[in-house]
Amino acid sequence: MQLRVSVVIPALNESESIGLVVASMPWGAIDECIVVDNGSTDGTGEVAAQAGARVVKSPRGYGAACYAGAKAALATSEVLVFLDGDGSDVVSDMPKLIGPIERGEADFVIGSRIRGKREPGSMNFSQVFAAHLIGALVKVTYGFRYTDMGAFRAIRRESLEKLGMTEMTFGWNLEMQVRAVQMGLRILEVPTDYKCRMAGESKVSGNLIASVKTAWRIFGVLVRTRRQTLKGRQ
Repeated sequence: MQLRVSVVIPALNESESIGLVVASMPWGAIDECIVVDNGSTDGTGEVAAQAGARVVKSPRGYGAACYAGAKAALATSEVLVFLDGDGSDVVSDMPKLIGPIERGEADFVIGSRIRGKREPGSMNFSQVFAAHLIGALVKVTYGFRYTDMGAFRAIRRESLEKLGMTEMTFGWNLEMQVRAVQMGLRILEVPTDYKCRMAGESKVSGNLIASVKTAWRIFGVLVRTRRQTLKGRQ
């Protein structure tokens, strides 16, 4: 059964890539593509609109952009797909994420760059190490082993609404994954390929300061969600 799908792309200063990303959408299989302009100063929103996306704006913050896109999605959409706007996620892999949900096999499907084919230079050592480390920590803490925290993912809309997401920074992805385990969602990881970003510098791994801040925030999400879990058991 084909479900109605909204694609959400948070984007901050991605004017050099966003047009190509939007143009590559599988328009016959999705109902809309939403680009969330996260405070761009380079015309990202205008380029996205010209390529066929519906553009909405949100306050700064990766999670804030994802949240705004989810809220803006068509009321009839049953599946939300998230991916980055830098051209690194392979859009042609989208059916791998949507298919298990349409077939009733999963509620939440994550594309794993670690298990897929990565273009040389697309992920640095710290990103790969962090994926393995966080996956191990989640396994020890919650009993489920993830191999990645990448942006490319699909989730039933009703499932996302039940998660009660609060993380408005780069910790959004991990919070979604932890809460999905806590809520007992049917989770599936599938290998997806990954390319070097088309242009510009990564907001996460582009420099040491950004990498440290992101890592600190992600570990903070683990600590916070664990404390909430323990408090709920008291």
